[in-house]
Amino acid sequence: MMPLLALVVGLGIFIVFIGFSRNAASAASTADIVAQRLQVYGGEKPLTMEEVELQRPFSERALRPMIEKLGALLSRSTPQEARKKLLNELDLAGRPGNLTPEDFGAVRIVAAAVMAAVGLLLGLVLGSPLYAVLGLAGGTVIGYFLPQLWLRQKVNDRRREIQKGLPDAMDLLVIAVDAGLGFDAALARVVEKYKNALSDEFAKVLREVSLGRPRLEAMDEMGRSSGVEDLHNFIQAIIQSEQFGTGIGKILRIQADEMRRKRRQRAQELAAQATLKMLLPMVGCIFPTLWIVLLGPAALILMAPR
Repeated sequence: MMPLLALVVGLGIFIVFIGFSRNAASAASTADIVAQRLQVYGGEKPLTMEEVELQRPFSERALRPMIEKLGALLSRSTPQEARKKLLNELDLAGRPGNLTPEDFGAVRIVAAAVMAAVGLLLGLVLGSPLYAVLGLAGGTVIGYFLPQLWLRQKVNDRRREIQKGLPDAMDLLVIAVDAGLGFDAALARVVEKYKNALSDEFAKVLREVSLGRPRLEAMDEMGRSSGVEDLHNFIQAIIQSEQFGTGIGKILRIQADEMRRKRRQRAQELAAQATLKMLLPMVGCIFPTLWIVLLGPAALILMAPR
């Protein structure tokens, strides 16, 4: 009995000793891991201003300052009305590259100079002074108007994105208002749920309202400046609902049904246009191939000498 008891006690002491040793080793390893992480994250030397500057992209270090300086020179001769119109177009495009009207004017000048140089080089390669002059003039015109065409394309793309996201946003607004949220809180839910051009416009309205601007005024400007007819009609319906004191939930539900109906109509129009769009590839590509496959062997037989 005594040997068995001694064996049990010894085994218990051994297990306790192993447990403490493992805990100590685990604590030591944890301390080592923490020390290594601190060394990795905190042991680096602070970067100098030159190193921080070199980490920026080349376009931000070299091209951006040049464009800003050129834009500052052009701003002195730019009419205020033209600047305001260009600013509106940049806002409609979503401010690509955080461009200001002055920066965009500088981009047009730089693009014109680059395309003029390319056109002149091509003319010299062709070995004709006339081609060099035409390349210089054509490159200047193309380079000057190409950024404007790009900006208009960005505006159209953003308007289509707003148009596409409007029905889903309306459905979420209806659900949020029916759940008891206020209109501002419902807009915040749309901004949180979706990441598109429409949610960016709603976020802009909420920022302006938080800064003290009247909500109806901010929404009215958004509807007018967007250039999207459905969004403008929706904003006008909300404004009239606020002015006459009617229930906003009913207005939102009517607008949501109207948006879904218009989206279905646009889908049907695109489906109807698909037949016409497929006609040219079929006539120009598929039918000639079929004629060659079907009539080619017979033509070879008829053309073979007898």
